[in-house]
Amino acid sequence: MGIFSRLSDIVNANINSLLDHAEDPEKMVRLMIQEMEDTLVEVRSAAVRTITEKKEIQRRLDQIAAAEADWAEKAEFAISKGRDDLAKGALLAKRKLSETAKQMEGEQKAVEEALARHDEDLARLQAKLAEAKAKEKALTIRMATAKKRVQMRQSYADGRVDDALARFEALHRRIDELEGKAEVFDMGKTKSLEDEFATLEAETGLDAELDALKQRLNK
Repeated sequence: MGIFSRLSDIVNANINSLLDHAEDPEKMVRLMIQEMEDTLVEVRSAAVRTITEKKEIQRRLDQIAAAEADWAEKAEFAISKGRDDLAKGALLAKRKLSETAKQMEGEQKAVEEALARHDEDLARLQAKLAEAKAKEKALTIRMATAKKRVQMRQSYADGRVDDALARFEALHRRIDELEGKAEVFDMGKTKSLEDEFATLEAETGLDAELDALKQRLNK
């Protein structure tokens, strides 16, 4: 495939559509980026050759212009010396150079148009390359997120989370058992005088709070 045919395929490609139908989007976008970067190098190389050609044409045009001026001076000199035959020869040489210059100016115009196309191609290709790299970054982030989700699902699937929860439940039962044992030691014991006063004070506080609530409701 030629460089310009491949370039046309790239800049006209719908990246989203290509990735949607790809079996491996990550691999697909990497291949696209590589293809774009390779094509970018080739387009730039072609642009360098075109610029070189333009400079060569301009240099030859300058040489022709200098030669035309020289033949014009020779024709005038020949006329001043009464040598019309030499003057005609000089004018004929100048005419041939002028025709060559016109032809080369046409080539120069074609080269300038090619350079303008190279500039457009590079801009479009770089835009596509930036789009593809952005897609690659987004795919990388999505892939990393998906892998984490798979790992979490696998953790649930292989029972590791259930095992951890079961261990926590067993720990709670063990704590309940220890607390129960502590409470057993208090069972059957006669309350001390201090305990009796503490209970009485607590009940007194509750009675006062209850009376205040009843008064607010009655109002």
